[in-house]
Amino acid sequence: MSNFKEFMEYSTKLVSEAMIESIGKLKAPERLKESMAYSLQGGGKRIRPLLLFATLDAFGKDPEIGIKPACALEMIHTYSLIHDDLPCMDDDDLRRGKPTNHKVFGEDLAVLAGDGLLTYAFQLITEINDVGVSDQVKLQLISELAIAAGPEGMVAGQVADMEGERKQLSGEELQFIHERKTGKMLMYPVIAGAILSRATAEQLSHLTQFAYKLGIAFQIQDDILDVIGDEDVLGKPVGSDIENDKTTYVKLYTVEGAKERLHTFINDAKRHIRACGIKDDFLISICDFVENRSF
Repeated sequence: MSNFKEFMEYSTKLVSEAMIESIGKLKAPERLKESMAYSLQGGGKRIRPLLLFATLDAFGKDPEIGIKPACALEMIHTYSLIHDDLPCMDDDDLRRGKPTNHKVFGEDLAVLAGDGLLTYAFQLITEINDVGVSDQVKLQLISELAIAAGPEGMVAGQVADMEGERKQLSGEELQFIHERKTGKMLMYPVIAGAILSRATAEQLSHLTQFAYKLGIAFQIQDDILDVIGDEDVLGKPVGSDIENDKTTYVKLYTVEGAKERLHTFINDAKRHIRACGIKDDFLISICDFVENRSF
């Protein structure tokens, strides 16, 4: 593919079709499969699979060897959104412009659909069928994903975020939340791509820092868009952070201050990716996408 737009479209189509095909093959109750597929088909940025495929491409690998871990990652991300939207959590009615899962299927099935996506994700990685991917590599991919999504990663960030509501948090406390709530799950696809590509220790170090900086930048832009974004473009209400009295990068640093921090993190991310000695054009383009996105 000659340009980033084509690569994004290819990436989205690849993972979206593979996920729905995988769900369709399950020997599970039809209503459960419908609920799981409903949220997987909700659209979204698909930034995580894009990062995995772009990392593989940067090492000259066929992105298709990363389909299973890309699907697994997106399934875990989707489960987290289903659960986030529940009345006991954020109590949201809309997700990406569509009624949330529990509004369509009921709270009980929404919980189970999330559970199904979470557990099926790890099964998918065990099913990688490529002679170049050993059982040891599969185990490493599963371990890294469990760390990113579990009680030391995304779940920890969710708890810290919940406990921080209606409190004035410091910049360090806010960063702790987003390193885990958002950052770990954005770091995983880059690490997974590096593992599949047999990156050197030095390359893995730079790639990890690249993904860390990009993850924080992604969250800063989320906070900015919650204040100045277009609700029709975002597919969800804006101003919810203010309404819920949450500490955000905008609340701490103002919109302009948050934009400055965003730019700094993006530049740092680019510096690390350029130090890897790989074909970095798509990864640099992802940095620009994160900084300039409107949804």
